[in-house]
Amino acid sequence: MKKICLLVLLFWQIRGATAQIVLPRLVRDSMVLQRDTRLNIWGWASANEKVTVKFNQKTIKTKADQSGNWSVVLPPMAAGGPFTMELTGKNKLTLHEILIGDVWFCSGQSNMVHQLNIHDVTYAREIATANNPAIRQFWIPTMTNLQAPQPDFPAGNWKSAVGEDIRPFSAVAYFFAKRLYEKNHIPIGIINASVGGTPIEAWTSEEGLKEMPSMTAMIQKNKDTSYINSTNRAAAAVNRPPLSKDAGLTAAIKWFDPNYNPAGWKQINIPGYWEDQGIKDLNGTVWYRREMDIPASMIGKDAKIFLGRIVDADELYINGVKVANTTYQYPQRRYKIAAGVLKTGKNLFVIRVTNTAGKGGFVPDKPYCLFAGNDTIDLKGTWQYKVGEVFIPRPPTGPFGIAAQNQPAALYNAMVAPAIKYAIKGFCWYQGESNAGRPDEYAQLQMAQINDWRSKWGQGELPFLYVQLPGFMDYNYLPSESNWAKLREAQLKALASPISAMVVAIDLGEWNDIHPDNKKEVGERLALAAFKLSYGENLVYSGPVYQSAVVEGNKIIISFSHTGSGLVTNDGEPPAEFAIAGADKKFVWASTRIENGKVLLWNDNVKEPLYVRYAWADNPVNPNLYNKEGLPASPFRTDKP
Repeated sequence: MKKICLLVLLFWQIRGATAQIVLPRLVRDSMVLQRDTRLNIWGWASANEKVTVKFNQKTIKTKADQSGNWSVVLPPMAAGGPFTMELTGKNKLTLHEILIGDVWFCSGQSNMVHQLNIHDVTYAREIATANNPAIRQFWIPTMTNLQAPQPDFPAGNWKSAVGEDIRPFSAVAYFFAKRLYEKNHIPIGIINASVGGTPIEAWTSEEGLKEMPSMTAMIQKNKDTSYINSTNRAAAAVNRPPLSKDAGLTAAIKWFDPNYNPAGWKQINIPGYWEDQGIKDLNGTVWYRREMDIPASMIGKDAKIFLGRIVDADELYINGVKVANTTYQYPQRRYKIAAGVLKTGKNLFVIRVTNTAGKGGFVPDKPYCLFAGNDTIDLKGTWQYKVGEVFIPRPPTGPFGIAAQNQPAALYNAMVAPAIKYAIKGFCWYQGESNAGRPDEYAQLQMAQINDWRSKWGQGELPFLYVQLPGFMDYNYLPSESNWAKLREAQLKALASPISAMVVAIDLGEWNDIHPDNKKEVGERLALAAFKLSYGENLVYSGPVYQSAVVEGNKIIISFSHTGSGLVTNDGEPPAEFAIAGADKKFVWASTRIENGKVLLWNDNVKEPLYVRYAWADNPVNPNLYNKEGLPASPFRTDKP
């Protein structure tokens, strides 16, 4: 927070000292401007300074006001470029390689953040062959502000999807943009404002949250910097972790040292959680150790090691050398091994794992391999382990610190507000995981956000495309309650907003990863929605959405919208994941069939059925209902609370 305030103060000091034209970070070389709409170009200068803007055979003159603010409006222009823009005041600025096309504001939490670089195994070919100069991204750095909307970003540049510059692109946003460009051959700009682990209210303005008294009260309270600072100081003092007493690090010979003798170590399997392998309810550190033979053919080659996912933190040592570490559970562990670390013959691999809550260890159903040249060594199997430290349970006592990025309006102020003058085509939104613990308020929050952003941009009802949460966590083979299902239901309600579309991703998740690897299909489904809502194409862009239910005897007949060419299942089996209940709301699995474009369901033990649920789980086992165009049905329930 202090750093951001200093950057903003420095910006205004520089502006005052130069008394010349200064442009916002978005308006610079290689930008993509929105076609077919009035374009704002703005900035700062000295008081009353005359400013001239020349662009695409248009010349517009203006004068800064007493505070040094100036702006011009360029008329709507057709797609094209590259163009040059000249701005003249007391100084002269020339911007190069400007394109006119469609600009999309892409935002959300980690699944929108996740860059191609993080998924460079799945999308290795796309990265290696990237040559899309007409697709460009402006990546907004993570910032917060608890006080007020900010005038500009302190950093950021437009980058083209060419060569290594493609690696920082949001994977979802890139595949969305790529599909649009391949079909329409119109330049695509992505403004990416995304931060992992953040709630929707942090992305909505104070005005947008005005109908929620608890949110607005929190915003006002957070404007008191002394309150924020004292709360965080108190939390840091109370919750300071005890000094580490890890025996593996305090021993005379460290446990990762090749000279250490591992007497008394026990056996354990990788992958797997240690709580499932005879270690009961341990929070602490566990060391894993294994010696492996490396053939000469792997030495001197670029080497990588994949360690799946580890809960929570890890440190990897090879032959006594610390190779890499990760401090939290979500990233996949894909580490490069420096030259000279591996040797021919016996090599010692040691992994120190730290876990603070829940099950600790190595997540199953992930890759665990060592690669070098054309050779691969499987790391799964039996390792040795020893507990380095046991954390003594400490009940949370409070006070708890205030994480600015989780506070209402904080991300809007710093990462959205500076962009609202920049004309765009529409919004792409992928978020919800951080609100899944309180799903009942999400429908109101999302409608507030949609209305807020449209109001702030002032371009009418801009298309709002968003992704419904995919499947995640353990499979449950019995009908059950689920906060993730409730959150999906809340997301479904946002379709009441005009010119909005929801991408159903229930089939694209991974049970063991909140960041599923399949980002391409998510992006391409978003593009389908854009083709319909933004480009006026006559196509099927959504999977089946619940419309109505009719009870006939002991059966319930479900009708859907967005059935396209007809309802099908993707595996040829009867529709699965349908549960049925009577007045007692005790749900049991239903028998089903597709008939006359509808789904019929029943259970012989439910004589008077009233309610239906479909795919109502954190991670439904087999949500197989689709339309013939290959788009999955949204989860739903008819037993409203």
